[in-house]
Amino acid sequence: MTRAVALGVAVVLTALPGEAQERSDVPNQSPRNGSVEFRLGGYKPQFDAEEALEGASPYADVFGGSNMLLFEVEMQRFFYQGIGTAGVSLSVGYAEKYAAAVTESGSPSADRTGFHVLPIHARAVYRFDYPAFRWGIPLVPYIKPGLVFTPWWSTKGGEIEAPPEGGSGRGAKFGWEVVGGIAFLMDVLEPRLARDFDSDLGVNHSYLFAEYTYAKVNNFGGKGFDLSDSYWMFGLALDY
Repeated sequence: MTRAVALGVAVVLTALPGEAQERSDVPNQSPRNGSVEFRLGGYKPQFDAEEALEGASPYADVFGGSNMLLFEVEMQRFFYQGIGTAGVSLSVGYAEKYAAAVTESGSPSADRTGFHVLPIHARAVYRFDYPAFRWGIPLVPYIKPGLVFTPWWSTKGGEIEAPPEGGSGRGAKFGWEVVGGIAFLMDVLEPRLARDFDSDLGVNHSYLFAEYTYAKVNNFGGKGFDLSDSYWMFGLALDY
């Protein structure tokens, strides 16, 4: 009997380190090097806010008051992971808007005119994700200041449209921006699935996020088209 009890205790003690090791592996993950983000939002360039237009509203006259649908993809690379995560990112987006062209008399034309933008962003990134990883709080605030380069072009009948007053139907604008947002760490919903996602595909964490962008894209106060705007975007982020 005594030998049986001793054997049972030995078995339990032998099993404990294995169980402890198994539990300690739960927070472990594959190396986390960066993130990829996909986002959508409404964007409307502030053409009509230009002082040189003296109250005219060419964008609203042609395209109305609705936003363009902007889609962006962003790649982030982390260089610090400690009290939060810091890195740099590069993103590319695209938005377009079509409407009936307007004749010189102001009446609608049978042709369709379009305006297209391809914003390119270079940003610094900081996420305050320490509470999420340390204490399981699933909300991660972040900030992303950066620079913007936005090529644009205007089309009519599928071809580049030159303005009637002369000039080019395409160009580009430089500027700066600040993005602030908050992300929800979806790992807390299904921890086992999140671990499988990491082991099978190398995706460490998944987030849903909402962010607000304040952008001044007017060649730092220069003349011409003003592509500035303030807008919300929503999307999905995957750490890898």
